[in-house]
Amino acid sequence: MAILEFLKLAYFAITRNKTRAVLTMLGIIIGVGSVIAMIGIGSGSQQASKAIIESMGTNMIMIFPSSISHGGGGPVGLGGVENLTDEDAFALQRELPNSVAAATPHMQTSRPLVFGNQNWLCSSVTGVSPDYLTIKSWNLERGRYFNEQEVRSQAKVCVIGKTVQENLFPGGEDPVGQTIRVGKLPFEIIGILERKGGGPMGDQDDTLHAPYTTIMRKVMGRDHIGRIIASSLADKADQAEAEITALLRQRHKLTPAADNDFTIRKQNDWIEASAAQSKVLTLFLAMAASISLIVGGIGISNIMLVSVTERTREIGIRRALGATRRSVLWQFLIEAVVLALLGGILGVALAMLTTWILTTFTSLPAITEPWAVALGMGFSGVVGVTAGFLPALKAAKLNVIDALRYE
Repeated sequence: MAILEFLKLAYFAITRNKTRAVLTMLGIIIGVGSVIAMIGIGSGSQQASKAIIESMGTNMIMIFPSSISHGGGGPVGLGGVENLTDEDAFALQRELPNSVAAATPHMQTSRPLVFGNQNWLCSSVTGVSPDYLTIKSWNLERGRYFNEQEVRSQAKVCVIGKTVQENLFPGGEDPVGQTIRVGKLPFEIIGILERKGGGPMGDQDDTLHAPYTTIMRKVMGRDHIGRIIASSLADKADQAEAEITALLRQRHKLTPAADNDFTIRKQNDWIEASAAQSKVLTLFLAMAASISLIVGGIGISNIMLVSVTERTREIGIRRALGATRRSVLWQFLIEAVVLALLGGILGVALAMLTTWILTTFTSLPAITEPWAVALGMGFSGVVGVTAGFLPALKAAKLNVIDALRYE
């Protein structure tokens, strides 16, 4: 019998009892929909995390003073030795032109900002050199950034982010040229940064940039920098890490047996760690959702066994009219597969609807992965074959005489 005839028989059998067919497919619908949706949420979260990390800058490398003590696979605290200098930062860019694109000393603290009767506690008062904008891939909305001369002279000038602007200047007045207080010191605003958005450490726009010399000595009262931030040339992050390590060991006069008195963290490491965590979470969610597929397969197998019992006389008549055991086997097997695939198609539709609702009405990132759709449909087909085989085999093995006599 041609495959088209088997499909017609499956169609008539399914439509003969629509309610039972829908209830039978429900497990597959929920299972396929859940698997695709969970994979979509995991993939969307992974892409969102990657975008947030990449928004921090381009091929960024952070060098911390002293060594970082580790616990559970991650940094938990910095040592107390302040052994990085601004000359270390400038040496990276000067002596490593084949791997380092830019480098800057980096100081960061939190200070209250005051303008008139407006107050704002800025979470990131940052002292850097003019190369910081290049490293962070950040542009100015208007005004200008401070220059090397202002860094050398410890000028009290600053550039502010959009969050600071909105809180200190709620009336919409132009901040450029205005003087604000950073703690007790007056600073002239010379530029406004473009909106950057959220980052791994919070709102990136809640920031004030000033010459690192000014922040280090006049605001924080220190004579050592907090860290060095650099960016590597494209696809040379590993080379940059190795060359920075060698150069800093040489500058710090470390013996071959001595441990590094600094720690390097690459932006790519954060991206890879985030991707690994997202993959584990996605796999866990998909495995949890796939339980519905197993339940759906059991439901199909159960209903097909009932169907074989109900249609015993029909099977006997078909066998008496010349149908072979193989054709009976294929008839019920294809019916089970059609049920599963229909459930799979409806499950895909459910997943796409869920993804649309999540992305439209919530902040939860979710996407529909084509490979997840193919995986869901493949699973539903396998479930159909697996669940339908035993009932189909039972139907094929029915004795013709016993089947004809069945009431």
